[in-house]
Formats: sequence, structure tokens, C-alpha cells
Amino acid sequence: MEVDFLLIGQGLAGTALSYRMAENGLSFIIYDTPAANVSSRVAAGLYNPVTGKKMVRTWLADRLFPEIEPFYQSLEEFLGKRFLVQKQIYRPFLNIEEQNEWMGHSGDPFLQPYFEKIFTREVYKEVINPYGGILLKNSGYLEIPVLLDAYAKRMVDAGFLRQEYFDEEVLLVDNEGVRYKDVKAKGIIFCNGLGAMKSHFFSNLPFAPVKGEIMDIQQEFHPEEIINRGVFRISLSNGLHRVGSTYSWHDLELGPTERGKNEILEKLDKLVKLKERQIVRHVHGLRPATKDRRPFLGKHPSFKNVYIFNGFGAKGVSLIPYFSKVFMELLIEGKEPEIEANIKRCK
Repeated sequence: MEVDFLLIGQGLAGTALSYRMAENGLSFIIYDTPAANVSSRVAAGLYNPVTGKKMVRTWLADRLFPEIEPFYQSLEEFLGKRFLVQKQIYRPFLNIEEQNEWMGHSGDPFLQPYFEKIFTREVYKEVINPYGGILLKNSGYLEIPVLLDAYAKRMVDAGFLRQEYFDEEVLLVDNEGVRYKDVKAKGIIFCNGLGAMKSHFFSNLPFAPVKGEIMDIQQEFHPEEIINRGVFRISLSNGLHRVGSTYSWHDLELGPTERGKNEILEKLDKLVKLKERQIVRHVHGLRPATKDRRPFLGKHPSFKNVYIFNGFGAKGVSLIPYFSKVFMELLIEGKEPEIEANIKRCK
């Protein structure tokens, strides 16, 4: 069999990139073991234009956010499934100074596309928000397992996805292309998250895995908006609430931890007044983050047919729609990605 590319990994990155490739008439075979997609499958899938303790506009927001919803809506139409949930985010102010600062931002043209309204008084009696807060728009979350499962079924049925272990020792690479078992291709793209750290092609890249833990809980108070400050609290369609997340660069042990549970609950107590809750699910994942918190895109410096599309960390839902389009420009036109996301920055 001959195709244009082999893709390694059908997490969110491999799914999005292969969909872009199909749109552009490129053929592919994906190799994936579903059990390896833990990072994508346990992620909350949140996309949020204003982040961090200082509530600043996220990196490249003006490029990223116009791509997010149209891209996932296109995938929904292709698969006949719904997994994009558009929800506004309510972020309480911590003090009067923060409230005043955001009142001053209300006329900022760089921030106006991302916030709906500023409140100067308590909005929810269940939330600790005596100074009001800001209502953000162009936000929501992706039900990633629904997307991955539906896409995998479509690709398996079409013969484009092989759910089996990829053995790099069997891969042959030369100037003409690559060959793996019975498949010959022009190139190979590693979209397999932290699996790329074990590849002899990309093990030198400065990955910095981050462990994240999230929980689904039962609790009263079902706001329409996502409540986000310190932790996010998303009201799900099944009546539960998703709460998280932790970010640990040091503790990478497998499995959810008591420390992670306590951290999430302590932060939740600083956000929501209600103390009664029941933990229904507590899971973890290792995110394929990088030391500079920027993704890895590009072609291997020594093997012209070997590429990587990886390193999206905790913001994959936001980053991947835009950067998959950027990556297509590399594959089709030879246009290099911006240096902040290009592996050429890693010497």
C-alpha cells in the first residue's frame, strides 16, 4: 500500500491533523493504540481566551480562537456527532482592585472580543464572588472521548486507522520516503504525545511532562456558565460537575493521588460555598507539555521525511485547530511554522 503519510497517534493532535490532510487530498494511515491516548481522553477539553492568575489574554488568541469553533463544528458535521459545548465562563474578581482594573479594560479592543460583561456585585450566592466578576465568551469545552471514538470508528471502517502498536525498529527511512511493514509513504508524522520522547528521532526535544488530575463530582448548583478561578467547575450534561485541574511537573507517578484530590477540593472550597459533594470519578493524565510551553512542529533536521506535530500540553483544544492548519502549509507548500512553535528553536 502507498500513501502520502504515516501518522503515529490518534489522540486529539493526530485526529485533527489527519482530518486536515483529508480535506487537502492527502492520503494517510494512522497507527494508534487507544490505551495510549490517556492524556487526550481524561482532559477536561476546556478552551478559554483569558487565563492565569493575572487573567491575561492567552498566547496568540487572535489567531487561535477564530479557528476553534468552526473547526470542531466541521468535525461534528463530518462524524454526525456532537462534542463541542459552547459555554461562557464566569471568573470572580478577587478584590476591588481587580474589579477596577477590568473596568479599565472594558474599552480595550484586544480584549473586547473575549468578554461579554463585567459585574461589580455578587452574581451567584453559591459562589465566593463579593466583588462580582467577568463573563467571558468564545469559550467552552470539547467532549474529547466522544470525538476520538467516533473518528476512530470512521477511520477503521475506511481502512485508514490500524489500532496496533507501532514498532519504530521496523520503520525504514531513506531519501525517497519511509516504509513500515506493508505500507510505503512519502513521510511520517509523530503525533503521539509523550510517546515521541521514546523515538530516536525526537528524544532530544525538551519535553516537560505535566501530570494533571481532574474529578467528576455530584453537587447542587448547576449554573449555565463554567465557573473558573483557581479551578474550573463545568456543569456536564449528565448532571455531574467536572472540577480541576492540578499541574505537577515533579510528581509524575501513575494514578490519581490523595494530594491531587485535596488540592482540587481546597481550591473548590475557595470558589464555591457549598461544602457537600460526592466524588464520582477521579482520574489523571500526563500532558505532553514542553519546557517553554510552546508546541513542537516541524521537520527533523537530518531526515527530511520525518515530522513532528506534538507538545500541545494542557491547551491542546485551543492550539490544535490553528496549528494543524499551519502544519498543512509546511506539508503542502514547505512554509515553515513560526519560530515560537518550530522545532528549529530547539538547538
